[in-house]
Order: sequence, then C-alpha cells, then structure tokens
Amino acid sequence: MTIEVLIADDQAMVRAGFAALLGAHDGITVTGQASDGLEAVALSARLDPDVILMDVRMPQLDGIEATRRILGSGYPAAKIPRILMLTTFDIDDYVYDALQAGASGFLLKDALPDELVHAVRVIAAGDALLSPSVTRRMIAQFATQKPRTSESAHLLADLTDREREVLVLIGQGRSNGEIAATLFIAEQTVKTHVGKVLAKIGARDRVQAVIFAYDTGLVQPA
Repeated sequence: MTIEVLIADDQAMVRAGFAALLGAHDGITVTGQASDGLEAVALSARLDPDVILMDVRMPQLDGIEATRRILGSGYPAAKIPRILMLTTFDIDDYVYDALQAGASGFLLKDALPDELVHAVRVIAAGDALLSPSVTRRMIAQFATQKPRTSESAHLLADLTDREREVLVLIGQGRSNGEIAATLFIAEQTVKTHVGKVLAKIGARDRVQAVIFAYDTGLVQPA
C-alpha cells in the first residue's frame, strides 16, 4: 500500500530535498508540496494525503494553526491525515502546541535520511511518539504550565483502575510489550486496554495520551 505524502515548508530547497528523498523509496509517493500553511490546508483537503510533513514556522499561516484546521471537525477530506511536525530545535514551545492540536509527532530537520523515511512509515502505520525521549521531555516541560480543565478530570474519572495503570505507563513512554511485562498480562490484552483508553479520553494516538496523562497530573515530570 502506497503512502501518499504532502510536504509543507516555506523553503523550496527543503521541500525538493524531502520530495526527492521520499520519492526514491518504494511504497512512498509525494503527491503535493505547499509553501505555507494556507496552501497546506487547501492541498490537504484536495489531495487527501496519508501523511503531512508540516513545518512549524511558515508565512501566511503557521504549521500549528494549519494542523488545527486540518484536524478540526470541519475538515472536508475523506480521511484524516497523520501530521508529522518538522522543527529546527529539539525544544520548541510551538511543537508542544502542535501536539496538542493533534499532530502525531515531530522530527528535527537535521535528522538522517533513514530517520525521515522511518518516521513517515511509522506515522502512516498509526504509531506515534517519534524521538520519544525528546518528545516526552518536551511534553513534561510544558504540560505543567498549561491549566487543567474539568473536562480532562471528568474523562479521567471514566477510566477503570486497570486503564489508569495502562495510561500511566503510556505516559512514561512504555511500549505495549513493556506494559504487558509490567502488569503481567498478555500483549494483546494491552492493545485492547490501550484502544479503550484512547477512545475514552478522545485521543487520536499515543502522543495525545501522553499529553493527557501529564495534563491531568496522572504522570509527573521527572
């Protein structure tokens, strides 16, 4: 199955480089390129990509607001794309906001070519939390600065004790295999619990679950 990718970046050479790199790999095709956030939103709705490489800082409309619009309730395309944020710095206030807006992860622009290809495949497969140690560090740093909402507390109260345990371990960055070993349950059972947790808290993927765990205070920064 071919992964269709849209690249959104205001630097033409960056777009061309990413397009050439991804297009050289089997199973990945670049269907469009956008030079700013407004164009990214328009092309996303028209081209219906599986993955969008979204630069954080762009003219007209930045990558964060573009992400909010694409992942918003009024999005007109047939499927909701996965958004991979591109950033120059590993600690960036804007990236945390983008993750809250629904992005599935982020990647540094100076990542190795193989890391970019792997990231696209991981995002397309529905997994998330790229560069996990950096992502968790960033989420932990900024989550404590965000006000907690009564809605989050209400959603947390809907979880069973076991689902809470699973959410804590997700927030700590544990894989399904690690969660299974910690709780002495089968990995398939973990997958079932993870699916229920995501559904109950309204999270698109594990990145959103990690943010929720920190936002509610269920997981504390180290």
